[in-house]
Amino acid sequence: MGLWSWLRRLLFGQPKRSAASRSDDREQKRRRPRARLTPLRHRQRRTDRWRQRDAAGSINKITVKSQPYRFAWSSVFGGFLDLNRDGDPARLKQAGLPVFQTPQELADWLQMPIGRLAWLVHRFHDHQRPATVKLSHYHYQWIAKRSGDRRLLEIPKPQLKAAQEKILREILDLVPTHSAAHGFVTGRSIKTNAEPHVGQRVVMKFDLENFYPSVKYSRVVAIYRSLGYSREAAIWLGRLTTSITPPLGTLKDLATEAEWIPYATRHLPQGAPTSPALANLSAFALDLRLAGLARTFHANYTRYADDLTFSGPDQFLRSLRVFIPLVMQLIRQERFRVKLSKRKVIRNSQQQRICGVVVNEQIGIPRREFDRLKAILTNCVRRGPATQNHERHPDFAAHLRGRIAHVSHLHSERGARLLDLFEQIDWNS
Repeated sequence: MGLWSWLRRLLFGQPKRSAASRSDDREQKRRRPRARLTPLRHRQRRTDRWRQRDAAGSINKITVKSQPYRFAWSSVFGGFLDLNRDGDPARLKQAGLPVFQTPQELADWLQMPIGRLAWLVHRFHDHQRPATVKLSHYHYQWIAKRSGDRRLLEIPKPQLKAAQEKILREILDLVPTHSAAHGFVTGRSIKTNAEPHVGQRVVMKFDLENFYPSVKYSRVVAIYRSLGYSREAAIWLGRLTTSITPPLGTLKDLATEAEWIPYATRHLPQGAPTSPALANLSAFALDLRLAGLARTFHANYTRYADDLTFSGPDQFLRSLRVFIPLVMQLIRQERFRVKLSKRKVIRNSQQQRICGVVVNEQIGIPRREFDRLKAILTNCVRRGPATQNHERHPDFAAHLRGRIAHVSHLHSERGARLLDLFEQIDWNS
């Protein structure tokens, strides 16, 4: 029977399938279960009555009749909230971090009057947010993305920036990040981010959407709490290192309401010196879980800011149908979102680029980029540098030196060849 069927298909072709059989095949594919991660720990269910009783009891424990310190928060049950009792000075001292629990102690550490500190966190404004751009402690500027969208650059003004730089140097820089994080970490760079993925069969790239605005105020406060600071100190530190934009219509060049919504609540401002370190710490759990998932699939994982990269051998390539849904699930669980238009699977038959670094066989820059820079330097030698400064850089020599240094960092031999051309340029011509 099998031989006769094979001969009939060979001579007369494959018989046409009915619409019912095709529908059955589609239904079977639709019913195919998707890979999902399930928690190993049993989550205890609590009734609403128990939760309300527990919350009320916790508030009663921290409510006092008289104001315990300046700018203590009022309680909805009357009196004031004493939120400086739950700090862990021993943990702070062990980590080498400054110890303070109240707003006054924080102001003394920042070497400023407490009234100025309260002004910096908008304690005197309605809803504790600036009513106009002029009252804000940030300068705002819209920056166009390659995709055509725009992001808001929030640059702190001098007084707030000085406080943020002190917080960065003496607190956040002392907290270690996950080993998979390579962006804005001392001793790591785009080169160290790309090295684990050199010579792999496949590279898988994800991009987190609105990375900085998606890190909200509550998560930043939780970071400071985890270091050992009291709730009161963590709240004030969180307000110093997050931003909230003025109401809709006060920002210049605002195109749509959809652009303003991510910045309408307190978030990490892109442009503040503390934001990269806080973003890395907020993604620590994400890095931990994705690194563990990658090891399970015999893959490598690194993250540079909002760029997630996985790579591995043929075995990893064959498992992508299961791996990708699990990564998406983990990212959603950690309260981030993936920009689907930037999700890419790159095999080794294509040019594999990670943050502008080619990793097919060795670390390097794209050949086209190297040839373009080499042509600019050659024309500078032959015709003079003024003929090649098409973008009108005020310091064209420093611009070229920076591009050459980038190439040298990734490929020393190519960088040396470009440097030889640069030294032949006559800058007086």
